[in-house]
Amino acid sequence: MLEIGKAIGLILSMLSLYPVVISAFFVPGTRWQERLILSLVKIAISACICFTSGLLFLPKSTPGQDFEDRIMSTPPVRIFCWAMVAVVVLFIVAWYIEEFYVPLMYRNQPN
Repeated sequence: MLEIGKAIGLILSMLSLYPVVISAFFVPGTRWQERLILSLVKIAISACICFTSGLLFLPKSTPGQDFEDRIMSTPPVRIFCWAMVAVVVLFIVAWYIEEFYVPLMYRNQPN
């Protein structure tokens, strides 16, 4: 029964990252600040889901490892951390491109 719970927890943790990416990049008609605020709320919810499902993957305690090290080594938490790093980098790059390069493209359009 625990193996089914692990599979369901991993799938839920991956599915919880989907709304984060959607709200960060694919909401038309919103400014970047609004997208950031919406994404932060969804990141908090996704973090709760990923860390909760990480508890299912928690290995037995070893004498030399702390709880933080053990929970950070679980697959749902690693997927969450790597996804957040990727989303933050892509968000900053997209914001930079829109602020500094897209206006240059519109200025050179023929009238």
